Amino acid sequence: MTLSARTEARRVAALAELDPRRQSKLGQFFTPARAAELIASMVRLPKSGSLRVLDPGAGVGSLTAALVERVAREAPDVLLDIVAVELDPSVVPYLQRTLDDCAGPTVRCRLVEGDFITGSSGVIDVTGELRDPFDLVVMNPPYGKLGAKSDYRRALQATGVECPNLYAAFLVLGYLNLVEGGQVVAIIPRSFANGTYFGDFRRHLLTATALDRIHTFESRSTVFADTGVLQENVIISAIRGGAFETVLVTSSVGHEDEAVERVVPTSEVVKPSDPHRFVRITLEDAALPDRTGCVLADLGLTASTGRVVDFRARQWLVDAEVDGAVPLVYPGNVRLGRTEWPRAIRKPQGFLPETEAADRLLVPPGSYVVIKRFSSKEERRRVVAAVWESESPVAFENHLNVIHRSGQGLDTHLAVGLCMWLNSTVIDRYFRTFSGHTQVNATDLRTLPLPSAQDLRRLGSSWPGGSTEQAEIDRMVEAVVGSAVRAA
Repeated sequence: MTLSARTEARRVAALAELDPRRQSKLGQFFTPARAAELIASMVRLPKSGSLRVLDPGAGVGSLTAALVERVAREAPDVLLDIVAVELDPSVVPYLQRTLDDCAGPTVRCRLVEGDFITGSSGVIDVTGELRDPFDLVVMNPPYGKLGAKSDYRRALQATGVECPNLYAAFLVLGYLNLVEGGQVVAIIPRSFANGTYFGDFRRHLLTATALDRIHTFESRSTVFADTGVLQENVIISAIRGGAFETVLVTSSVGHEDEAVERVVPTSEVVKPSDPHRFVRITLEDAALPDRTGCVLADLGLTASTGRVVDFRARQWLVDAEVDGAVPLVYPGNVRLGRTEWPRAIRKPQGFLPETEAADRLLVPPGSYVVIKRFSSKEERRRVVAAVWESESPVAFENHLNVIHRSGQGLDTHLAVGLCMWLNSTVIDRYFRTFSGHTQVNATDLRTLPLPSAQDLRRLGSSWPGGSTEQAEIDRMVEAVVGSAVRAA
């Protein structure tokens, strides 16, 4: 039995013994052998010399074992000095057996039982093993939100970066523990790639390191299949202090499938003009028509989330037929291009503004573009927009985004044209390049490229109304705005 096979058996045994509640609290998702091999394959190996390696949150040691096996095959003259860190005492015995299994004349392994965040941030470093920098960090970090007042947040303040999630904290501390030119290879959720939540982390990552390879998985469910995780993951490789003109982007269905690849200019992955530093990951050219030089702000528009959080406003939720009620619009009312209200969606369809507090949740009569806030990569469309028009005030539920002009409605042709553009295949493909989670948030919408207001009004005036098939929307968009002829 190979080293990886023995380690995989330990992973399965340890996983079976874990307390699900503690596993959830610690954010533990052990790396399957084939995923570990894929991660190890992305490591840049020297031909000789030594490699000081850090495996934080090591679990049973799957990443270490995969790396040791690869070095033995491809670079047997390289000396490995490995430090593995693990917090969970129930897992430590499994990890120790793996490290003993890995150790040999050219491999030195040491186990640090303790907290990587507090240890590597200088709060606690009992062993001293984390004081010297590393040439390589390989990790499958834990996943879990970090509260604003948590001990971890305080420990991380020394790094000067806000880390809203455990995986972000591990990654920051990982690359800060590298020598200049050192490499970090990590499997992490793709959620860091866009949005304001990870904005500070993203800027810090892309300033301190340079991405040289990204691997994506077409399926959200295969990588950690035996842990029940439904998460869009990516493997990233980054070099501290590096600079690259291109990034190698690879993709596979799962960790056991053959990958396809594309070399992408770095300026396409992180656009120099993008103040949000979104990370755009695609194997295809997300092409846009030439006539798309605007964003919402250029048109005097903005996007906001709906004001009504229904569980906080139960006293004002009523049937649509109640006297004095105004329409209450949910994502379930949104169809491709149109809003169907009222609709039998097992949600109240009316909002009764009986108080000043309730009245402040309304928007004035007019035309608005509404977009569903949640969708997944498996859905046919990520951005689903519709037009709402009424001569009375309206309440939009919080799971909708609303495009408006300073709290007021848009002219009808502009609203319809904007809705058609957002529902186009061009925008769907573009959005998928950077969206790494199920949200379609307002910040994303504010950054989407748009045609001019004149072109959008021309597009809106061409719509025959009612339901329109995707092919027809795309045909009308191309007729007005032009075909996608250049890379995004």
